[in-house]
Amino acid sequence: MNIEATAQLAQLDLTAEEAAALRRDLEAILDYVGQLNRIDTAGVEPMAQAIVAATPLREDTARAGFTQAEALANAPEAAHGMFAVPKILERG
Repeated sequence: MNIEATAQLAQLDLTAEEAAALRRDLEAILDYVGQLNRIDTAGVEPMAQAIVAATPLREDTARAGFTQAEALANAPEAAHGMFAVPKILERG
């Protein structure tokens, strides 16, 4: 495993100690993946997620929303029937 070439591709400046530590970490990861590859999964059905969770869905129907007055009722400040917010852009 050429850590230096990989680090160069990733535009990383690694010290010799960092490269050695990274080499050990990557070797440990690859060893673990090798262990996983040796597990017999012949009878295991492929799955997209570990926990099967149903997403509760509601019927997609139109329903009444807030009126303009209701939407602006709790606004800290309103002007001309709209939310008033502080100006964030300045002309320069």
